[in-house]
Amino acid sequence: MESDMSVIEKCAEIVDGAALGAFEIPQLTQSADITLEQAYAVQKASVERRFARGETLLGVKMGFTSRAKAIQMGVDDLIYGKLTTGMFVEDGGAINLSDYVHPRCEPELAFLLNKPLEGKVGMMEAYAAVEAVAPAIEIIDSRYEKFKFSLIDVVADNSSSSGFVLGNWRTKPEDPSNLGMILSFDGRPVQIGSTAAVMGNPVRSLVAAARMLATVGERLEAGQVVMTGGATAAEALSAGISVTAELEGLGRVGFRVEPD
Repeated sequence: MESDMSVIEKCAEIVDGAALGAFEIPQLTQSADITLEQAYAVQKASVERRFARGETLLGVKMGFTSRAKAIQMGVDDLIYGKLTTGMFVEDGGAINLSDYVHPRCEPELAFLLNKPLEGKVGMMEAYAAVEAVAPAIEIIDSRYEKFKFSLIDVVADNSSSSGFVLGNWRTKPEDPSNLGMILSFDGRPVQIGSTAAVMGNPVRSLVAAARMLATVGERLEAGQVVMTGGATAAEALSAGISVTAELEGLGRVGFRVEPD
C-alpha cells in the first residue's frame, strides 16, 4: 500500500501537470481514496510545484461563498485556493484559451490586507485589516473531464484557481455588503448580481479565510489579496470577446480573450 505522502505527491503531480499543460484529467477520486484534509495537502503540494518554477504567493481565493452553490454541492463550509504570480492577469490584458481547459469567469470584490489575520477573528477585526478594495474578475478552470468533479476533486485542483484580474485599488466603503455588479461580454451584460450574494457580506468570506488557513498552520499576511468569491454564476469564455466587470462605486476591470 502506498503511503499517504506518496499518494498526495502523485495526485499533486497529476493536477499540476494538467494545469500547466492545459489538458483534461479524470477525477482523482475515481482512482484515489483521499479525504478532504488530504485534498488540501494535494493542493499545497501542487502549489509548491509552482513555487519551484519561480512563482510566488499573492493571496487566497474563496469558493462556495454562495449559499445556493454550497447547497448544490452538498457542502457546509467554504473552500479556498491559492493565488500566485503565474495566475495574475493585468487589467486590460489578454488571455489565450489554449492555456485553459474549461475557462469561466465571475465578478468579485477583492480585498488588499494591511495586517495579518489568523484564526478566529470577528467581522470588525477582519475589515479593519483591509487596506483597500478593488473590482475583480476571477478566471476559474477545472481540469477535470466534462467539467465534473466532487468537492475533494475541486479542492485538490487548487479550487479551480487559474487567473485573476484586479482593477484599481480604492478606499474601502463603509459597508461592502450590498454593492451591485455587472459582468459584461463585448459590452452586453451577461450576469448581474450583488456582493450580498457572498455570504450576505464579503467580509464573512475574509473571516472564513483566516479561520480555515489557521487549521493548517497558515495565516493571511499583510500585502496579500483575498478574492472573496463569485457574486454571480460563472460564465464560460469564448475566443475574441472582451470581458468587463463593473462594481458599484468602485469602477470597472476587464480583459480580452485572444481570437482563435
